[in-house]
Parts: sequence; C-alpha cells; structure tokens
Amino acid sequence: MSARRTAAVAAALRWGAHRFPFEEDEVAGLRAFVPPGAVCVDVGAEYGLYTWVLSALAGPSGRVHCVEPLPGPHRWLRAAAGLLGARNVTVHRAALAARHGQGTLSLPIRRGLPVHGRAYLTDGADGPGPNAEFAAARAVGAPVRTLDDLVHEAGLDRLTFVKADVEGAELAVLEGGSAALRRHRPTLLLEIEHRHLAKYGARPADVLGHLRDLGYRAHRQRHGRWIPVPRVTDDCRNYLFTA
Repeated sequence: MSARRTAAVAAALRWGAHRFPFEEDEVAGLRAFVPPGAVCVDVGAEYGLYTWVLSALAGPSGRVHCVEPLPGPHRWLRAAAGLLGARNVTVHRAALAARHGQGTLSLPIRRGLPVHGRAYLTDGADGPGPNAEFAAARAVGAPVRTLDDLVHEAGLDRLTFVKADVEGAELAVLEGGSAALRRHRPTLLLEIEHRHLAKYGARPADVLGHLRDLGYRAHRQRHGRWIPVPRVTDDCRNYLFTA
C-alpha cells in the first residue's frame, strides 16, 4: 500500500511536470537514470518535488536521502514520508557545502511569508545577489555537511543519482563530494544559474569545467529528450550530467 501511495504522488508530479509552472520538466525525464534499486540524494529537497519521484523509481530495494536545511520544509518532508509510508526515504536536516561545520541560511520574506525556495547559505556568499529583490530576510542556523560525509555516515556502497538545487552553491556541493563522484560516478541533475552562482564568485563555466575534469558531460531537456550541450544558456536552468 505504501509503495502505491508514493507511486501515485510520483505519477501526479510527472504528469504535472509539463503542465504547471511550479513543476519542472526534468521531473518527467528521470526514469532512464533512476532504475529500481537506485540510491539517490536530493540536495535542497524543499517540499519533495523530486524526492517522491525518486522514491517511486528507486522502489523498495532503493534508497533516497533527501537533504533540507530549513526547519519548516524538513518537518514537512518527515511528516509526508510517514503519511506516504515511504520507507525508502531518509530525511536529513543539513545544508551541503565544501566543508562541514555550522552555517547560516538567509531565508527571504515576501508579504510576511518565507520563500523557502530562495534561501541560500551565507557562508562564502558576497551579499544577497538576486535576493536583493526581497525587502526582508531571516537568518536561520543549520548544520553543514559534505556529500562525502553523508555517503560515509549513511554507509552507502553505491550512489546512483544526485539532484542539487542550492541557489548558487552547487560548486561547493560538488567540491564536498569529490570522493563520492570519483568512486560512484552518479548521474547529476543540477540547477545552474549565473545570477545565483555570481554571489559565490563562480560562473556556470566553472561548474561545467569542474565536472568536465571529472569526466562528466552536460545535457539539457529539449522536446522531451536529453541532448548533449557544450554550455549553460539563460533559457535553461536544470542540467543533467552523466559520467
């Protein structure tokens, strides 16, 4: 029953991927990269848009570790996993970066409500970047870990797929997961936007260059297919990398 509930939510998310602006087309194109038994990490899970799809694809023999640093979405993920009976999902409250420690997130506020999807780790950031559009923000403390830490502490003997949406700190996540990337060669799905990377002093070309050195190739969704691309362009923000 629990697997059917999670599968139903995942099917709804895949169906809505091309129909609703708050969902992303890439959700519908994961099946080829997440087989049954896959071990996945969802970094910056927020409310689980990707988590539940990954859970259904990985199935009972797979695992999904979703990582969310903000208390509200973290509680939601834990509650939703329980309600759905998603036993293959483990929820971690942390931000991922290049080094472990304790950090602070800037959580923007709009009309008195938190905008969780635009929160960012202030460590290493030079100002708010595009978040200057928000009139207010709240500081939220959170533990900071690395992807290598998570893989080691969870005792993962394989890693199939990693999705990361961390508002510009993608390069730091990759640097903190260098050992896991070299050993396990997971497929990666990264949000890459110049406006967010710039506040950390990075460019899209830096992310692509880092991954190219590790033997990864970039792809983007076009007309329902993943196609290889040489660079990041402004009309697309989510890129798939295969080793």
